Amino acid sequence: MTLIQPPMMVNGGTHPARAFRMMVRDLARGSQGVTEGGDLKVRQTSTPGAAVRIGDGSAIVRGATWGQGSYTQYNVGDQVVPIASTAGVGRSDLVVLRVEDPEYEGNRNPATQDIGYVHVIPNVSAGTTTPPVGMTAIPLARIDIPPNCATITDAMVRDLRQIANPRRDRKLYTINGFPYSQLPSQSGVWQDDWPPGGRVLTDVPAWATKANLVATLTGIRVFGETFFGVRLVWGGWIGTEYQVDTDTITYVSRTSVMASDSPDLAPWFRGKTQELRLQAGRYNNANGGGDVSGSTALIFDVEFIEGVV
Repeated sequence: MTLIQPPMMVNGGTHPARAFRMMVRDLARGSQGVTEGGDLKVRQTSTPGAAVRIGDGSAIVRGATWGQGSYTQYNVGDQVVPIASTAGVGRSDLVVLRVEDPEYEGNRNPATQDIGYVHVIPNVSAGTTTPPVGMTAIPLARIDIPPNCATITDAMVRDLRQIANPRRDRKLYTINGFPYSQLPSQSGVWQDDWPPGGRVLTDVPAWATKANLVATLTGIRVFGETFFGVRLVWGGWIGTEYQVDTDTITYVSRTSVMASDSPDLAPWFRGKTQELRLQAGRYNNANGGGDVSGSTALIFDVEFIEGVV
């Protein structure tokens, strides 16, 4: 295939529709899917019946043929899509957002018929998650319907949406140096303020559904038989415990300890400022100890990730 002429945008030129679609593809980095996490969600109807409703939103649908480019499609308001009842045998139906461009498939007339539409592919296998090869479409949901059923509920809807280009945001927070402080002697108690001031405030984006967290406490001194743990606490969420466990150390040594987690973010957690802190606590009445000082640093690495909701 030769270069499509003229390039976008050239004054006085006539640009084929394919050139615009290729521009959409390039701007979307070749990805397809819904635009934001809540777009085009499939749910039961307000009064459950033999249909589902597709919510507001937009999406990018990549053409099945190379050079076809990508299509944009918008939905405003709930669209109700009928789902056939089952008899004595259960069935799975795949709900997709389909584009049937007559230049590449089918014979729809763009002047009188819908070229982009919600399409139900009936009786797919129970594990189906993608449209058939060669169909220009993105999956929205699979409906797994039990036998003798004429009422679709949310429990039957398997969400298959993916975000075309999910947002990510990463920040590093550093605390360099602490006032000298020994880990308190109580065993089995998580110290709310140790290391002292080992906390930061994080602004959680409203679109974030998951986070990757890493806390690194470096330059902590240990001595004797040391056995303690650290964990992350973020808002009302508590992370996994990570341990420092040494045999008897004759001389003071410095070490590092890391805590990491990948929590899912509940709706009430998003769009707010949440305190992220490190907690520490002793195990088993260990006689050794640990302390922080001006030579200790604490680094929080926080990455937010967008997913469907």
